[in-house]
Amino acid sequence: MSSRVGKMPIAIPAGVQVRIEGNTVEVKGPKGSVSRTLPEGIEAIQEGSQITVKPKSDSQSMDALHGLTRRLIANMVQGVTGGFSKSLELVGVGYRAAKTGRKLSLTVGFSHPVEIDPPQGIEFEVPNPTLVVVKGVDKEAVGQVAARIRRVRPPEPYQGKGIRYMGERIRRKAGKAVKK
Repeated sequence: MSSRVGKMPIAIPAGVQVRIEGNTVEVKGPKGSVSRTLPEGIEAIQEGSQITVKPKSDSQSMDALHGLTRRLIANMVQGVTGGFSKSLELVGVGYRAAKTGRKLSLTVGFSHPVEIDPPQGIEFEVPNPTLVVVKGVDKEAVGQVAARIRRVRPPEPYQGKGIRYMGERIRRKAGKAVKK
């Protein structure tokens, strides 16, 4: 057995440089650079303008890591060429976001605005006061920061107020019924 995803080669587009040293892969491109340490037992080989990922043994755990590692390297290549983004929308009366310098300031019903400082390689965009876009070259970091923003005020099931991902559906509950 071997991973179907892991067998597929990763194409390296023009303008992207890949450096493989031991079990560390570094990818540089027009949007930035990302590096990752590969798990033990998995090796990446660069052949011209393609990267192939191969497991060193044929165990079931290596098959799982084979496909995962291939996808992680493909995401690194995609990130330095096109980047990744996640959009969040603020739903609620008076809920709004503003960008102050690099920081994101959220007014979401607390007695104070909540400020979020982006980690290295992540930037925020606020096209309108109820929409926040998290952008970066590392897919994992973009998702983590978006989840951290959502955690400030998760959507509640009764009125749907809170911070949600763009297009996320909130399961609504019925409120208390009034007895007559």
